[in-house]
Amino acid sequence: MSDMVWVHKWLKRANDDLTTARHVIEDLHPKLLEVCCYESQQAAEKALKAYLIFKDFKFPLTHELFRLCDACASFDMRFHDYADDCSDLTPYAVHARYPMNEEMDEPEAQAALRKAERIVNFCAELIGPVPE
Repeated sequence: MSDMVWVHKWLKRANDDLTTARHVIEDLHPKLLEVCCYESQQAAEKALKAYLIFKDFKFPLTHELFRLCDACASFDMRFHDYADDCSDLTPYAVHARYPMNEEMDEPEAQAALRKAERIVNFCAELIGPVPE
């Protein structure tokens, strides 16, 4: 399987995670805010990893989005524009999956989704369309 096929498989999974995040906050009642935050983090993580595969860079095995974003910035400095979003999303890899002391509210979940959408869209723009 070519590297570009893998890149687009990772990017598709990122978009699938965004679809799930949107669905659980827009269509379900009660809204699954924690799931939205978790899926948003996952979408951003997979998009960043897709970009690193695109650049033939072996990414670190981590859920820390700021580390992945920093690796991406070594190829394109514009990733620094997404560093704060990555830092904000990183905790959802764990906090949203397990019962923690703090509950998430709808504005927080909506913000997580918007941040993930920005990251996924930027990575997709840099990677380009699926080859035919």
